[in-house]
Amino acid sequence: MEKRGLGRGLAALISDTISPEESSQVKMVPVSQIVPNPYQPRTRFNSDKLDELTASVREFGILQPILLRRVGLDRYELVAGERRFRAACAAGLQTAPALIRELESKVQLEIAVVENLQREDIGPLEAARAYRRLIDEFGMTQETVSLRVGKSRSAVANTLRLLQLPEIIQTSIEQGEISEGHGRALLVCENDSDRMLIYQQIRNRQLSVRDTERLARDAHQSSYRSSAAPPKTQNNIEQSSTHSIVPDPNLTSVIEELQQILGTKVTIKSSIGTGGKIEIEFYTSDDLERLVNTLRNGR
Repeated sequence: MEKRGLGRGLAALISDTISPEESSQVKMVPVSQIVPNPYQPRTRFNSDKLDELTASVREFGILQPILLRRVGLDRYELVAGERRFRAACAAGLQTAPALIRELESKVQLEIAVVENLQREDIGPLEAARAYRRLIDEFGMTQETVSLRVGKSRSAVANTLRLLQLPEIIQTSIEQGEISEGHGRALLVCENDSDRMLIYQQIRNRQLSVRDTERLARDAHQSSYRSSAAPPKTQNNIEQSSTHSIVPDPNLTSVIEELQQILGTKVTIKSSIGTGGKIEIEFYTSDDLERLVNTLRNGR
């Protein structure tokens, strides 16, 4: 695979092949002296693929040296080759072939990010957090990050935007419950409350990315219209203009409970002291049927 935009010398450090000169520099290092890479962007590894690699390592050993840097007397920090190192430990190897380099923390993080981004199975949130570390800890711009990892600036920016999603949605993407496309669609919404409402519908109704995009656009337009008009609502509670507006915390609690149960936006319109009405939104005929069934079952 071509290593694009890695910076001078960085491509050589994570090359799939080593030169004859480097071969003479390979050392067998006790795995007990190796500590994990603190800059490792990946937090999830495919267990089946790791098991396959472990079986191969157990039979043939580690064919490609891992990359280490010395951090103390008889102590080394892993720079690249996390899967090979894990497989070596799982296979019960006592030593692993390694190249030892003197590297700055910034370069170490770059190597870890680039090596893992070149793998198809790295998660979008893992990539986003790695980009954020390059920016926050090492003062890089999005443009610099894009050059380092061989991605377009827009691709880096779009990936970073996933970090704006609520934590529960980020976790759902990482666990494969919803796709990265769903997450990007939810970013159209102006606030987390709308994002969470639509997220619940994605989970409850198995919405496609296209359906999610449509709901997110509707929510965005509704939010824009509400902000452009004189405020009439607070926490989805509308009260008659002939009375003073006093938000009722009890109604707010009821709204939140109904939205959780129904998986859609709920509004309570109330005239103080004279009752009111509940509005339940639906977006398609299937959505209406789902709500009706939910209410019937509740009855």
